Amino acid sequence: MNHFFLMKVLKFGIVGTSGILIDYAVTYLIKERVQLNKYLANSLGFTAAATSNYILNRVWTFQSRNPHITVEYLKFFFIALIGLGISNTIIWYASKKTTYNFYVIKGFAIAVVFVWNFGANYLITFQQ
Repeated sequence: MNHFFLMKVLKFGIVGTSGILIDYAVTYLIKERVQLNKYLANSLGFTAAATSNYILNRVWTFQSRNPHITVEYLKFFFIALIGLGISNTIIWYASKKTTYNFYVIKGFAIAVVFVWNFGANYLITFQQ
């Protein structure tokens, strides 16, 4: 693997970590402070994180110059939604079939979804 590819993976991971923080912060604020429905709060947190991740990955990780920002964003968001589905499926299945702690399962799901999200965005959203 070349240095530039590994740097993209590292940057993607840093951006993803910031997205987790944004997701939790927005979800907390909407649910606990604004006192809206927890599912709405969770959805808004996810959307805020995915949007932030798109912007940071477009500018920093992949340095995209694609003029079709809306299409590029929608690809990114759709891939993130698939990742959310993968994560929920892993958590649901592993919770039923194993005795592992929820957070161990979630950690595994995060690792799987990271590979999915990076690969799909590298090959589809930010193809060069």
